[in-house]
Amino acid sequence: MITLRRSADRGFADHGWLKSFHTFSFADYHDPAQMGFGNLRVINEDKIAPGTGFGTHGHRDMEIVSYVLEGALAHRDSMGQTTAIRPGELQRMTAGTGVRHSEFNHAADATTHFLQIWLLPRAANLAPGYEQKAFPEADKRGRLRLLAAPDGRDGAVTLHADAAIRAGLFDGAEAAELALDPARRTWVHLVRGTLTVNGQRLLAGDALGLLGEASLSLGDGEGAEVLVFDLAA
Repeated sequence: MITLRRSADRGFADHGWLKSFHTFSFADYHDPAQMGFGNLRVINEDKIAPGTGFGTHGHRDMEIVSYVLEGALAHRDSMGQTTAIRPGELQRMTAGTGVRHSEFNHAADATTHFLQIWLLPRAANLAPGYEQKAFPEADKRGRLRLLAAPDGRDGAVTLHADAAIRAGLFDGAEAAELALDPARRTWVHLVRGTLTVNGQRLLAGDALGLLGEASLSLGDGEGAEVLVFDLAA
């Protein structure tokens, strides 16, 4: 079974300093039919205006992943982490028993564009943690590069959830195939460009949810960047 989620059907919030598209229900956007997919609970596409950001706030019992597309995201948290996340980098923050953090765009004239992703952790009350890695474009060109997984294999970020995240860049004849476990769920989110996925043409912001499928086929891309989530059923 394949479910199409069009970009135009996402929730949207304009806070002036922040413009955010919500794939699933979040904050003031609530759709009972869009409460998540498996243990994937949030995909927000956020654009933060120059000189603004999220003030210090708290989370617990969630795996929070940030993937920066443009600009830089300055991160500070109660674990003592102070860093910047840049395009091609993935950050994983384990909220666990509780963590407070802020995310800011310090640029004077550039917007920070990133994806904020939340996954349910494998257990409650984990110790808070943080990890960040850069993944060069060459590693994602014409293939699906593993970015995050529970065992941190192949240089991926260690994810404390029953999930894995892959990313790929596709143009022209570049294509990739991925065998799927039909007993699990797969979510495909097109970050930008256009791409054909299992015969379905996707535009930037579109997504596909797959259940009971044995394979994933990606190709015919035009400036495409895609994230693929392997998720607990």
